[in-house]
Amino acid sequence: MPDRKPLVKTEAEASRHESSRSRQSSTGQRRTRRSHWGEAIQQTWLHLLASVAFYTVLPIPWQGSLDFRGIARLAPLVGLGLGLGLGLLDWVLELAGAPVLTRSAIAVAAWLALTGGLHLDGAIDTADGLGVRDPQRRLSVMAESTTGAFGAMVAAMILLLKIAALADISMARGLALAAAATWARWAQVVAILAYPYLRADGKGRFHKDTIRSPWELVPGWLLAVSISGCYGVLYPNHWLAAVGWALGGGAIACLVGAWFNRQLGGQTGDTYGAIVEWTEALLLCTIAIF
Repeated sequence: MPDRKPLVKTEAEASRHESSRSRQSSTGQRRTRRSHWGEAIQQTWLHLLASVAFYTVLPIPWQGSLDFRGIARLAPLVGLGLGLGLGLLDWVLELAGAPVLTRSAIAVAAWLALTGGLHLDGAIDTADGLGVRDPQRRLSVMAESTTGAFGAMVAAMILLLKIAALADISMARGLALAAAATWARWAQVVAILAYPYLRADGKGRFHKDTIRSPWELVPGWLLAVSISGCYGVLYPNHWLAAVGWALGGGAIACLVGAWFNRQLGGQTGDTYGAIVEWTEALLLCTIAIF
C-alpha cells in the first residue's frame, strides 16, 4: 500500500498557503485604500493652503511649491474663515467697549488688509474700464495700472456701503460677515464656470481652465446655505430673515456676475474681484434690511 500521509500533508500546506495569500491580498488592498485616502487628504490640504496663500496675505505652514490650479473651488471655504475671523475681532472690540460704527470700520479695514486688496483692486480696474464709453477700449483701460476717477469712486462706495450696512446689523454680526464672504466667493465660482474669459493669457485664466463642471458649484453653495441656515437655528424667531439671507445671497451672487457679463461680454480676473466686492457689499445691505 502506498503511504498517503505526504499527500495529506501537502494538501494541508496548500490550504495554509492559499489562506496566507488571501490574507496578504486583503492586507495589501487595505493598505492601498489607506494610501489613496492619505493622498487625497494631502492634496486637499495643499489645495486649501494654496487657496489661503492666493486669496489672503496670511502666512501658511508650507515651504514647498503650491499648485494654484482649481483653488477657486475652495474660495468659499476661505471666505468662511475670513468672515469668522472678522466676527471674532468684532466680538473682542465689543468687549473692549468700542462703539458699533468704530467696530464696523475696523472690521472692514481688517477685511481689506487680510485680502491684500486683491478683490478691491479688481473692482477699481473694472470700474475704470466700464467708465469708458467705447466698448473696444474697456479691456485695455482695465489692464492699466493707474487708478482713474471711476475706480476711486467705486472703491469709496463699496467701503462705505460695507461699513454702513455692518453698523446697522445688531445680531449675529460674525455670522453676517461669514455669510457675505462665503456667498461672494461662491459668486466668483459661478462667474468662472458660466461665462467666457475675455483674455487669452489674463491673470485669471487659470481659474477658467480648471473649473468646468456645474457640480463644482455644489459644495460652496451648500456651505453658504448652511451659514445662512445657522442664523435661523440660533434665532428661531427670525427664520424668515434666514431665508432672506439664503435667497438674497444666491440671487445677488448670480446677478452681479450676469451684469458684468452683459456689460463686457465675458469675464476677466478684474471682474472676478469686482464680483466678490459687490456681492459682499450688497449682501451686507440686504442682511441689514432683513
